[in-house]
Amino acid sequence: MVTEMTKYNFILLSGDVEEFLKKLQGVGVVDITRSTKPVDEKSETLSSKAGNYRKALSLLKNVQPAEFADKTYGDLAENVINTVNEIEVAQTQMSQLAKELEERKPWGKFDVKNIEKLQKLGLKLHFYKVKSSAMNPEWQSQYALSEISTVDGSTYFVVVSDSDEYDFPLKEMPAPDTDCTAIEKKINELEYAIEQNGKHLAELKCHEKDLQKELYKTMSKLDLHLAHISGTKAAEDYITVLEGFAPSNTISSVHELLDKEEVLYLEENACVNDNPPIKLKNNKYVSMFEMLTDMYGRPKYNEFDPTVFISIFFMLFFAFCMGDAGYGLVLIGASLGLKKMLGNLTPLCITLGIATTVVGFLFHTFFSMDMLTWTWLPDTVKACMLPSTLYGYDGTMVLALIVGVVHICLAMVVKTYQATKVQGFLHSLGTWGWTLLIVGGVIVGAMALAGVLESNVTKWVIIVLGILSALGIYFFNDLNSSILSNVGSGLWETYNTATGLLGDVLSYLRLYALGLAGAKLGEAFNAIGVQALGDGGAGWIWFVLIVVIGHVLNVAMCVLGAFVHPLRLNFLEFFKNSGYDGTGRKYNPLKS
Repeated sequence: MVTEMTKYNFILLSGDVEEFLKKLQGVGVVDITRSTKPVDEKSETLSSKAGNYRKALSLLKNVQPAEFADKTYGDLAENVINTVNEIEVAQTQMSQLAKELEERKPWGKFDVKNIEKLQKLGLKLHFYKVKSSAMNPEWQSQYALSEISTVDGSTYFVVVSDSDEYDFPLKEMPAPDTDCTAIEKKINELEYAIEQNGKHLAELKCHEKDLQKELYKTMSKLDLHLAHISGTKAAEDYITVLEGFAPSNTISSVHELLDKEEVLYLEENACVNDNPPIKLKNNKYVSMFEMLTDMYGRPKYNEFDPTVFISIFFMLFFAFCMGDAGYGLVLIGASLGLKKMLGNLTPLCITLGIATTVVGFLFHTFFSMDMLTWTWLPDTVKACMLPSTLYGYDGTMVLALIVGVVHICLAMVVKTYQATKVQGFLHSLGTWGWTLLIVGGVIVGAMALAGVLESNVTKWVIIVLGILSALGIYFFNDLNSSILSNVGSGLWETYNTATGLLGDVLSYLRLYALGLAGAKLGEAFNAIGVQALGDGGAGWIWFVLIVVIGHVLNVAMCVLGAFVHPLRLNFLEFFKNSGYDGTGRKYNPLKS
């Protein structure tokens, strides 16, 4: 949910602003409205400095630290960046030299000075390369020819001439300016330089915490400066007015500072027009999914927080796409094993792994094997699993469509609630009309199929729903417009809804398709492994390799699809049908 905010306007003497902002940093709850980009020379310098620290930390991420490093360095970030640049330049030069070495090796070792001496004596060397099969034996008797080497079916040779009338039936190659020994020496020098720079990076890695501290200090200075220069000047720059926001449940700590400093301020409850920063307040479970909400955008101050819906349906869709209890256990194990690497994402990954295990069990799939075929599994356990078919169709496909319909209906209910809350009931009759028609129709249809409603009752309920919906959609969708205009806009909305809603529902078939693709690919690896097993013996080695490597690759591909597509279903289908905007700005208080 969106935390309620209190708006402040602080009125200060311009000379007291910086000191006051430093004290606000100590409180750590006030978000001062400020520029998000560098706007002057100082902010540009601080931003550039922070960028260097970030870059240096990124470059050191995969570096193994040295066992001991007591050296002190000047600018740590610049040192890291320069060292990495030197390594990259040396690696590029080595790559070029390696190509040159391959070209020079066939000519062997020679002294360029000796070639120059021959030229002074009037003797010219001509270098050639030809396929060994095309080498003419008569050339030996016709020219002063010397074969140097034969490499990959090609012969390299040199012809010596002492006159300008020289002619040879092959195209001459450029004379090599160095031999392979000189190039190998340069490569060795570069390898040594890379090794030394690598050791230097390992020593710098030991100062990674110092870099993180400097980054935090620099960002704090930048944040403070941007807040300072964002104030509105008044009374010929003698007075500065700052605008800030704080969560309403923290105003006591703000008041304590303001009363102590005797600062003049205005206080009021924030409203939508103030564009207050958005702080989300959710329980421990839902807060794990806030990062997904932030990928799209935080809600506006008068919008609903979609995180709670994402926490349910993203998890469900992810597990649906994976659809394998074995893969769920692998995710849990991998998340625990990579805990340090994943950091704050570890609880989310474990949660998704548990959901995948549960859904995979319900789908009776374990490493692409059908658990219903296991004779040793008790019938009481199998009875908890979902049937393979529903209404004569694949059970997973039917469930995907049912889940999609529920998801979209929930989005429409949320949209109706939000419209009523913001616009009022009378100005949201059009939205109510569509919700009654679609959501009400789905509920009535489900009850009829379940035998809860008799056919006569169902008919009259549908008629009443249709009439009420038509009134809202075609006649009262906009109370400020004429009936003719409302009918026209209602017809246009009907066209868009009819064409878009079916496509939205069918989009949920991707849940079934991704799960099916992963299961079939896993089955293929299992089948190949069984074929490689044969009668046993050494075949067990191939069986284990094929099955393990195959399923590891399959898990990796399934995880990628299970992340992207459920995210799409939430960001597009759900957000579109719920009317979610997501243009709010993130709460970013001044902190020391």
